[in-house]
Amino acid sequence: MINLTELRAPRTGTPVPPTPATDTDTASIAPDDVADPFVDLAPEPPAPVVFRLEEVSVSYGDTPAVADVTVDLGEHEITAIIGPSGCGKSTLLRSLNRMHDGLPDVRINGRITYRDVDLYGPAVNPVEVRRRIGMVFQKPNPFPKSIYDNVAFGPRVIGRRSRADLDDRVERALRDAALWSEVHHRLGSSAMALSGGQQQRLCIARALAIEPDVLLMDEPCSALDPIATHRIEDLLTELKHRYTIVIVTHNMQQAARISDRTIFFTTEVDDGAGDLRCGRLVEHGPTVTLFSTPADPRTLDYVTGRFG
Repeated sequence: MINLTELRAPRTGTPVPPTPATDTDTASIAPDDVADPFVDLAPEPPAPVVFRLEEVSVSYGDTPAVADVTVDLGEHEITAIIGPSGCGKSTLLRSLNRMHDGLPDVRINGRITYRDVDLYGPAVNPVEVRRRIGMVFQKPNPFPKSIYDNVAFGPRVIGRRSRADLDDRVERALRDAALWSEVHHRLGSSAMALSGGQQQRLCIARALAIEPDVLLMDEPCSALDPIATHRIEDLLTELKHRYTIVIVTHNMQQAARISDRTIFFTTEVDDGAGDLRCGRLVEHGPTVTLFSTPADPRTLDYVTGRFG
């Protein structure tokens, strides 16, 4: 047994000879003398809330898509939204930057706040919403323009006209999207000539060029090969230190690899709509917890591949 008296002996002067340990030695140790092995395992404080959803429901006409969602999304985190097809993941994501505006059959009930501002309030400008909350879609959708003009498109729309400013924004956005080193020598070339993975990173650069606060991503890697997917995942891990990211994904491994928090949706028959199925939030929390010790058996069944 290690002699605790010896461990506390002074480093200078005459060394204290070791003595046999006794029960009295151990009993005489004050509690403050023993290090608490759990002192560094206290939970981290929650991140500041960027989005707060309170009883949010979205429907297409009389068809419910997602119902009664209450959840907070934190700052500088990657939040993954997972669940089977048809559970309303993309529908909910698009409601976070008012992409449903202009579609007459879409109804959104409940309350969504962005940094404590009602996102659907009458005084809120939807154009400004989409400037602050950018979107990257499932399939790369570069414009049939040059690489430069793709990235400069957004800044031009919001009034950035000087060539020096545009040059600076284009370079910063392409660097942030880990694409500058691959395309800086051919910015005048067509974006359509890029590979699929490069096109998706170009779309990310286009979203970043207007300096958003949040980046929404709807299955951004579903059309990419594993190498391109890996590059996008590395990129998102870097970007979360400056942006808040919300990503819809069907890839369980991807959610486990890159997200800080995960939200799980499933589909259930809506009692008020006959046999129609509706997306419902089952569980949300830290990704490590949700994948290792989920609270709901439906979550366990989904993340272990028993359904979905």
